[in-house]
Amino acid sequence: MTVRIRRTFEFDVPGERVWEFIADPEKRVGAISVVDSYELRGDNRAIWHVSLPIPLINSTVQVKTEDIHREPPTRVKFVGRSKAMQVTGEHTIETTDSGCTLTNEFVVDGKLPGVERFFKRNLDSEMDNLEAALRADFAADS
Repeated sequence: MTVRIRRTFEFDVPGERVWEFIADPEKRVGAISVVDSYELRGDNRAIWHVSLPIPLINSTVQVKTEDIHREPPTRVKFVGRSKAMQVTGEHTIETTDSGCTLTNEFVVDGKLPGVERFFKRNLDSEMDNLEAALRADFAADS
């Protein structure tokens, strides 16, 4: 089973400001609650150390991530691969009269039992975390 989610956020800031956050792998990963730590590897690559509370995983899982498509300042797509799952994420920014929208699409394909079930229950709250992190980042500018 594959878990998919798509959510759009509206912001009253310029799209370029949203791009500053979304294009930064360190800021993106900081919004994900199940990532215990990460290592930036340059060239828009990183290793996430993910802790999933499911029975078959007793420690963190290394997820090797890489931005596979970038169209500054409007779109970034990344893929993360591990023995437990593959995750694909895409962020698209569109300008509006009052600022911009950010459309986020995530797909998680689990390779171990329980991974999809975990993300089916929790992916929506992870999207809430992303939106909160973005808004906090914008507020820090004020």
